[in-house]
Amino acid sequence: MPRPARSALALAGLMAAAGTAHFLAPRPFDSIVPRALPGSPRTWTRVSGVAELALAAGLVVPSTRRASARVTALFFAAVFPANVKMAHDWRHRPAAAKAVAYGRVPLQLPLVLWARHAARAED
Repeated sequence: MPRPARSALALAGLMAAAGTAHFLAPRPFDSIVPRALPGSPRTWTRVSGVAELALAAGLVVPSTRRASARVTALFFAAVFPANVKMAHDWRHRPAAAKAVAYGRVPLQLPLVLWARHAARAED
């Protein structure tokens, strides 16, 4: 299997795990939904969980892999404000918690690049 295809499948696993977590343990996700978004944070948590699960499915199917990987890159950019909010909200927490929150912010760039790499997979 070509490297981008393996990468896409690994990314699908990450997206499926994250999407599932949105439903199994929604509170942490609710807490990082930017207040500027209309509606309830739980609705946004569910919507993003469904989106992650759909993207995971699309990454697994060869004929939708390229498009799904591109949308996954956009998804990672779209959730960046939630990571910034988390870093701000957790600024007074213990050092280990702050490290997690602050670490999520720059992690978005490698995730976007990973999705772009997966988009190079052959159909």
